[in-house]
Amino acid sequence: MNIKSLLQLCLLAALWGGSFLFMRVAAPVIGPAILIELRLLLAALFLLVVAFFLKRSLKLRRHWKHYSMLGWFNSALPFLLLAYAAQTLSASLLSILNATAPIWGTLLIAIRFNKPITLKVSIGLLAGVCGVGLLLGFDPTLVEEGSWIAITAALCAAFSYGIATCYAQGAGTVEPFANAHGSMWAGSLLLLPLLPFFPAQTSNEPQIIGSVLLLGVLCTGIAYLLYFKLIADIGAASALTVVFMVPLFGVLWGHLFLDELIGWHTVSGALIILFGVALVTGFSPLKLWQKRSPEHV
Repeated sequence: MNIKSLLQLCLLAALWGGSFLFMRVAAPVIGPAILIELRLLLAALFLLVVAFFLKRSLKLRRHWKHYSMLGWFNSALPFLLLAYAAQTLSASLLSILNATAPIWGTLLIAIRFNKPITLKVSIGLLAGVCGVGLLLGFDPTLVEEGSWIAITAALCAAFSYGIATCYAQGAGTVEPFANAHGSMWAGSLLLLPLLPFFPAQTSNEPQIIGSVLLLGVLCTGIAYLLYFKLIADIGAASALTVVFMVPLFGVLWGHLFLDELIGWHTVSGALIILFGVALVTGFSPLKLWQKRSPEHV
């Protein structure tokens, strides 16, 4: 992994970490459903422009069901659940709970494909549970009304990402860019019927408008492009490093821009959860660096 790829990886983590900040700012004002509908539409429109210049086709007749599955479980549903939780929970807490997604994905894949759960994976799962328990058990903000419903929503969002990962494991091969582009359109369409069930209101505050635009274009559309570029440049395993960096930026942005407190339980819980993720996924930064070829140094 060269310096350029490392910087791009940090930028991607910063963008995805920023998504929790923007949801925390905008969701309580305009409502979670309309926020995510706008996020998906803005990302879809941005990727449509990119697809036009790159001359990339979605091949909807062949892959519309695939896009629908990804659009719901990898975009619309988890985005909506996180935005709902963002009305109550801090950006820091959201970003850390979201980091449990690889744990859910690995567990679901093991169950679906009848893969044995090794001792290492079991320890990782236990570490993830302990990390979440430590994180939540000492958070003073969780005494607020509805906080545990918000926590459940955030964990369900991570579980939804796990379902998407499990589905993608057995799905046919579709170009990564088409996956991103098609799933954004599918997610925006699938979310439309739910809009009447969530209270929403408009806002002309620059802070809210800016948060919506940045969330849709920067943290979703551009972030997806950057992610798939990294996969092409350094491989999927190396790109997985972003999972470990997103909570760091989520906590940092929440502290810098929203004055969220960083307690000992926040740091400890996050580290234990990420340790569990590393065990469950078999991820090792040292192995990735050892496997790099001389031309990538």
